[in-house]
Formats: sequence, structure tokens, C-alpha cells
Amino acid sequence: MLIADLRTAVRDHLDDDATAWLDRALTEAATTPRWEADFAAAARHCRRSHHPELADATRILLLHTARPDMPTLTRLYAHGTAAERRAVLLALAHLEDVGPDALPLVEDALRTNDTRLVAAAVGPYAARHLDAHGWRQAVLKCLFTGVPLDVVADWPARARGDAELARILTDYARERTASGRDFPADLTRVLAHTTPEEP
Repeated sequence: MLIADLRTAVRDHLDDDATAWLDRALTEAATTPRWEADFAAAARHCRRSHHPELADATRILLLHTARPDMPTLTRLYAHGTAAERRAVLLALAHLEDVGPDALPLVEDALRTNDTRLVAAAVGPYAARHLDAHGWRQAVLKCLFTGVPLDVVADWPARARGDAELARILTDYARERTASGRDFPADLTRVLAHTTPEEP
């Protein structure tokens, strides 16, 4: 979703008090360091909306407006709550100046067993910047933890014709079968895309 569309969607679900807070927070985010306090407080201001994802969206808007440098992003992620970490990960796709420097944050999230962090880590930013090995491991992590394949950005394009991914997933399926456990249906979907296309 484009930032302009995200802003409209957020405003459509906030009451008057929360909208006034958002307008003030976004104005100040462009010029003052106060935005970090607003970043932490976003959930409190959005709680009456009954849309839990609004806090994520609000934090993405703040990060996009503030344009934090990499040390600031790293600090927000390292010291934030799980919800704040998730918002940092989701915002990466909208922070054009970050480049591949935020990959350590994605890699950290993929080492956790928090499925909401894992899901946030495999968005468009990861699709653009994870190398082949890292991306394959991210897909395997999603299959292992039950994160739906459809949250993995651009997975059909990246999986297409990937023989190494096919090998990894085939081995994983065999291990599951040998231990008497089912393997996720999403695994079959990925494997179907790894088959090289006929010329």
C-alpha cells in the first residue's frame, strides 16, 4: 500500500481526538525528535478504533515522515516492544534511504519464534534485499512456524526454478514424513514453483 493510501486508511478509522494527535505527531515528526515518544504511544491513541493493525500503520507513517537514520532504526528495534519491532520491520519497505543496511533487523526477526515478527520480516524489503540463501531460509522458517506463505512478498517469482530451494524443501518434507508428521500444504505450493519452466 502506498503511504498516501495508508494515511487515508488510518484517518478513516480514527476518532477526532486520535486524528488530531496523528496530525500533530506527523507534523512534528518531520522536524523534532519528539516523534520517538509518539512512536511508542501509538497503540494508546489508536486503541479505541477496534482495529489492532492501526497502531502498526500509524507507526509506519511516523517512521516514513521522520526518516530516521540506521542507528535510530536499530535502537528502536532493539529496545522496542514486539509491536514496535514489528512496525519497524513493516516500515522498511517504505524507507527508501535504508537500502540493504537494515538486513540485520530482518535476520534477527527470522531467528525468533514470534510468528508476527517473522511475518513482518518477509515483506517487500526482504524480497528485494535478502540474498538467495537468506531468502530460502526465510521461506523454510515460515513453513516451520506456520506463517502463511502468502505473506512472503514476491515468493512465486523468487521460488521459480530454484533447484536449491526445491532440495531444501524436499528434505524437510521427508524429515516430517519420517517422523510421522504432516508437512504444511504451503510446502507443496512452493515446490510447484521451483520446477524449471519448459523452454
